[in-house]
Amino acid sequence: MPDRPSPLVAATGVVLDTGGRVLVLTPSRAADPQLPGGTVEETETPEEGLARVLKEELDLALPAGRLLAVDSRSPGAAGVPGRSLVVHVHLVGPVPPQQADAISLPAGSLTGAHWLPPDEACAALPAPVAPRLLAALAALHTGSFAHLVDGVPHPGSPAGLDPARRVALEHSGALDPASHRASRPKAVTAASVLFTDPDGRVLLVQPAYGRSDRWNLPGGGIDSDLGEIPRAAARREVHEELGLDLAPGRLLAVNWSHKAGRPARIRFLYDGGVLDAPALARIRLDETELLQWRAVAPADLRGLVKPALRRQITACLTALATGTGPLELHAGRP
Repeated sequence: MPDRPSPLVAATGVVLDTGGRVLVLTPSRAADPQLPGGTVEETETPEEGLARVLKEELDLALPAGRLLAVDSRSPGAAGVPGRSLVVHVHLVGPVPPQQADAISLPAGSLTGAHWLPPDEACAALPAPVAPRLLAALAALHTGSFAHLVDGVPHPGSPAGLDPARRVALEHSGALDPASHRASRPKAVTAASVLFTDPDGRVLLVQPAYGRSDRWNLPGGGIDSDLGEIPRAAARREVHEELGLDLAPGRLLAVNWSHKAGRPARIRFLYDGGVLDAPALARIRLDETELLQWRAVAPADLRGLVKPALRRQITACLTALATGTGPLELHAGRP
């Protein structure tokens, strides 16, 4: 109804450069720094409103990326009498270096634009905004979403909820089943296959994405949402990447790795067997995923493969040689 006050809707951007720094703005008429963004106007969507503000205030022609967080603030907390505020927080970027250096500030409401490391950005922002950025970054790193109420993560928020608070809520029985499922930690699962040639060299592939200087084992993510199991994922990935339809052999190891603030990563490693010359000649790479393949002696893995994966390969080769396993590994270590 036109006579009823409706919530204000605003859109904020967590604008990142390729180094992971956050863009923080200095307003000309306020003491506190802020994140890019503003109120959504008329019939705009939050995404359209954020893109407009980025263009108007910073001359940045960038779309709003995925939604990281929503913060619902009550009239008192929002600072607008009689109006609540709903803030959508979107990822923007990463902004390429040339574009990041070329940010301009048209004459108006801003006097400075600064690229800050995430911890410095959170420390610089005022109390209503810093928790919003912190929760949005948590959602970015975990591939999830943060639900805030007055700047505080909701008990059922999939991201941004302090782990100690989550445990306390679980132990007290304060979480309903839906909130419990949403707030539980998540893990990313993958399956890889260890192939060797008749000389005992390991088959490695060079990715066409990410860090192409780091070589990998054939394999990839498990489509668990489609009901795929690790063994089926290993076979599918080998077929997609190398053009070889081969059933994986026995499970050699399961590796668990974890970095603070990120989902745990679980890798199932299977024996692919020995590929003779005719089998190697049948390899047909998926050029959208891989640049090339090569067979590498175990002693030459250093410098090509990141240390954690190198330890996993070494452990699997030992399991093959001794007939042991499956091994339980943590970051490649038994």
